[in-house]
Amino acid sequence: MSRQSVRTRTAVQAVQDTSIRLERRGADVAGEMFRAVLLLCIVVGIVMLGTLLAYVTWRGWPRLDLNLFTQMPSSINLDTAGFLPAIVGTVWIMVGVLVTVVPLGVSAALYLEEYANNDRWWNRAIEVVIQNLAAVPSIVFGILGLAFVVRSPLALGPVAFAGSLTLTMLVLPTVIIASREAIRAVPSTLRQASIGLGATKWQTVWHQVLPTSVPGILTGTILAMSRAIGETAPLLLVGATTFVQFLPNGPFDGAYTAIPVQIFQWVVRPQEEFRVLAAAGCLVLVVLLLLMNSVAIWLRARFSPES
Repeated sequence: MSRQSVRTRTAVQAVQDTSIRLERRGADVAGEMFRAVLLLCIVVGIVMLGTLLAYVTWRGWPRLDLNLFTQMPSSINLDTAGFLPAIVGTVWIMVGVLVTVVPLGVSAALYLEEYANNDRWWNRAIEVVIQNLAAVPSIVFGILGLAFVVRSPLALGPVAFAGSLTLTMLVLPTVIIASREAIRAVPSTLRQASIGLGATKWQTVWHQVLPTSVPGILTGTILAMSRAIGETAPLLLVGATTFVQFLPNGPFDGAYTAIPVQIFQWVVRPQEEFRVLAAAGCLVLVVLLLLMNSVAIWLRARFSPES
């Protein structure tokens, strides 16, 4: 090979290396800009949340005492009024949501991922309906709950479990979608190995697929319960009373209220004392939400494959 040819090849290689470095530098700049935008979004979200919590804490701090958790609401004795019926009603409602939405959501996700034939039009129609229901406003589910749960055909009346079923309809698409993603993430080799060892389809799903997907299912449940505990409009439509001075007899009997409904009832009143109580109620709601999430996160870590 002549000396001139070697020089030409060296020059061409140098030009190509320079082009590659410039392209990488451009890609790095775009990547760093994208990373900065993501960090900015996180900072803005944390600052907004921190500001809101700081304001609510400042407003509600004078009423953060034992009376807030142990006393009935009152329009006369504002210094000792509490949230006890709303706390008990919220616990009844959330327990009802949990025991209904998890079996229904996980069962629907298992059917769609493990048994449904996507060539059938009804299975595709079910998927489209579930995805669209996740974007329906909550007030629509309140109307459905009033028509089909409080009145006929279920005719439960304005009880706490009617509120639970209404909120279950609201958050069911979230649980189904999150559970499907968790089940879909289970390696197919795990299913093939189980069936290859002689297990049936049901045994593979029960002993291999479900335990492996529990962390993802719990994550979806956390998101669903977090949305349900803060809903007000559907509960107002299905009978959650705005002012209750007694505890509900149970999930299937008696009038009830919930913390978001109680906060709404107090925050619209003109007296300053009621607004302080509403701010303290917001803190109680946040604490309940954090406790629920903490338990769910512990369960997710407990059943994680890495544990």
